[in-house]
Amino acid sequence: MPQITENGQPDIQGAVAPRQQLRILVRGAYSLQKLRIQTGNRIVANFRVKLGQAPGTAEEELDDSAKTLLRDLAGRYDLLADAVAASPRGAAFVGDEVIDSLTDLFLVGQYVDLERTEREQFVRLGRLLDGYPIWRGFLKGVKGIGPAMAGVLISEIDVRTARYASSVWRYAGLDVAADGRGRGRFKEHLVKRAYVSLEGEPKERDSITFNPFLKTKLMGVLAGSFLKQPGSPYRQVYLDYKHRLESHPAHAEKTKGHRHNMALRYMVKRFLVDLWREWRMLEGLPTPSPYAEAKLGLVHAGAEQ
Repeated sequence: MPQITENGQPDIQGAVAPRQQLRILVRGAYSLQKLRIQTGNRIVANFRVKLGQAPGTAEEELDDSAKTLLRDLAGRYDLLADAVAASPRGAAFVGDEVIDSLTDLFLVGQYVDLERTEREQFVRLGRLLDGYPIWRGFLKGVKGIGPAMAGVLISEIDVRTARYASSVWRYAGLDVAADGRGRGRFKEHLVKRAYVSLEGEPKERDSITFNPFLKTKLMGVLAGSFLKQPGSPYRQVYLDYKHRLESHPAHAEKTKGHRHNMALRYMVKRFLVDLWREWRMLEGLPTPSPYAEAKLGLVHAGAEQ
């Protein structure tokens, strides 16, 4: 376990945080991010009403207009908070045309504090990652992957137990189920798992077969990040595969959105093959070729590099 320096930061010189410790840090950072976004959406809704604008709806992300409003509010908060700190004790609060009450000031202050804490958490994560060869030797050089996503991959995937790249696909919920559909929460894809109830009785319940947190980050964050990277080989994988789907008669009746999602999943799976291969090699573990390469002689572009 890394030692902690005098300034409270982990000392990663020659030390690597255990996966469980890293996972706690990663999930904690994303929990802070979720709370910060929820708080931001509530603040934006309140101030939009106050400014005579449509309040909008709560989103899992902050849109550009919300980010702009929050930046403005944060700037106003800094000025007003400094003024409050410098004012005589018991003096009446003097706001501005937007933040005109202490309640508003405290509300915006909550968001500012959450944003700062979240940023500090991700900085700590970045420091810890320097102790992992897969970050230094591969992930750091992949366009579209930063410390946050690298932390997810390293803490959620156990490459030592993943004997094949397809093992990672299954764990991430990106494999194809027996009914031919992509793995999901469909009733047909659930399995029975034993558990002990609060009363101490052994019971069974339907359960998913994959890591939902990992799947959400791969498909909901990483896939979109790859598409935004000009010159990214994974973006090209997406474009090529989508073109194949659009040109193949078997997929002619699928909707545009369906083909888009299929191409996204294929792109992420090809990335996971490259990650698995590089990671296993760095760990000195055997790297058997995927079935398509070993048995069918099909080699995707990333494997040829």
